[in-house]
Amino acid sequence: MREDSGTTKYLIHAKIEASGVVERPDVVGAIFGQTEGLLGSDLDLRELLKSGRIGRIKVEINSSQGKSTGTITIPSSLDRVETAIIAASLETIDRVGPCEATIKVERIEDVRDIKRKFVVERAKELLGAFEEAATETQEITEKVMESVRVEEISEYEGLPAGPGVKDSDAIIIVEGRADVLNLLRAGIKNAIGIEGTSVPKAVIDLTKDKTVTAFVDSDRGGDLILKELLQVAEIDFVARPPPGRSVEELSKKEIIKALRNKVPVEIAAAEYRAKPAPVQPAETGNGELQELENMANKLRGTLKAQLLNEKLELMEEIQVRELKEHLSQAQNVKAVVFDGVITQELAELAAGRGVQYLVGMRSRVESVPPNLRVLTLDDLRRIKHQR
Repeated sequence: MREDSGTTKYLIHAKIEASGVVERPDVVGAIFGQTEGLLGSDLDLRELLKSGRIGRIKVEINSSQGKSTGTITIPSSLDRVETAIIAASLETIDRVGPCEATIKVERIEDVRDIKRKFVVERAKELLGAFEEAATETQEITEKVMESVRVEEISEYEGLPAGPGVKDSDAIIIVEGRADVLNLLRAGIKNAIGIEGTSVPKAVIDLTKDKTVTAFVDSDRGGDLILKELLQVAEIDFVARPPPGRSVEELSKKEIIKALRNKVPVEIAAAEYRAKPAPVQPAETGNGELQELENMANKLRGTLKAQLLNEKLELMEEIQVRELKEHLSQAQNVKAVVFDGVITQELAELAAGRGVQYLVGMRSRVESVPPNLRVLTLDDLRRIKHQR
């Protein structure tokens, strides 16, 4: 039937039983002979076969112990009503050659339905491959854009800065290089990063002759940086991301909105003074904290994470993007140290797995779960200096 497959819409499947020994030509002859004139000239099987609207009739028949049984398959390119009429006409055949026979139509198969299922499944495969290719294209585009942003970023007195910092009448002070890059992506070229909690003299000097906006993260680290800026630099406005967010992860729209909502420094200072001082936990295990600081320093800039056991020995080192998955399955982890931002979700996951220390580069944790210490690299350095 391969030659009919291109135009075939339906396949008529029937069974035949004959009381004697018959062969394929006998069955085909009976079909044409006994349906001739039955349905009129429009549905005459011989004419339909000549015009290609009915395909070659396939008969498979076997004889045993004086009886014959088999199957009949007829391809049809007629519509479904006409195909059903042709199928019903087969059941009027009562003899094949000299033998009594019965033909029973089992089903009419919609060939196009099979093709549709194939099309759907194949389309899914092709779409998956297309989306994978599109993802790769997007990654390439992002890499190119990142490269352009890196080329745009410059330095001012050794600090990461946009190309407009020196000549602009206004500057934006952010925490680090990633923040400067994100503002460049939003088209803002007058940002400078202080790269730490200690405000460099170069930044302090810049603030004397320019209109200055402090744009720092809405976390504990950002609070500390803002506190120092208010003490040592001449700040005019303060802008903050939404609670728990960092500047480096904001979209262009969010950056513009945050800067538009900046407040005069007098209002920001009053709000900051009104905040209750955070309760610091009692310091224990100074030797452990020193070890954790050393590990965090080594991991900085690697985008890797380490899971440590009770003795703070390395159990597993993974990529930061795999941390949640591995931590959710890990056992007997005492500390997690990683090059990334500590989120509320990660803190709760770590606490649920019995982790005692969660150390990252920054923190956006609003509420620290019980029995878990959330520490940033700056926290560890500050604790060391206080000892």
